[in-house]
Amino acid sequence: MDVSNDKHIIRGKLPDEETLYELSNLFKMFGDPTRVKILSCLQIRNMYVGELAETLDMSDSAVSHQLRVLRSSKLVKGTKEGKEVKYSLDDDHVTKILEYGLTHVNEEK
Repeated sequence: MDVSNDKHIIRGKLPDEETLYELSNLFKMFGDPTRVKILSCLQIRNMYVGELAETLDMSDSAVSHQLRVLRSSKLVKGTKEGKEVKYSLDDDHVTKILEYGLTHVNEEK
């Protein structure tokens, strides 16, 4: 078995460095329990900052900060409704990531 050849084949199938960096940053977003709580709330229904803050016993400014971080990673989006912004998950991929993650951590060991 030519390990050297296998190494080159495997390397050729890896995503490029920029894609790996972006993927790593995506998973960092799920590394903060507060952000995961916000995403979980938004998985149930779309919410305003104040609703999220009240639900999670947090300040509006703390929730707003986390929402900015999540928006920059394209995990949530905001829709202006009058003077307020209602937040939702950006797309179905976010729901699937959360669902797969929960399935994984809830597996019997």
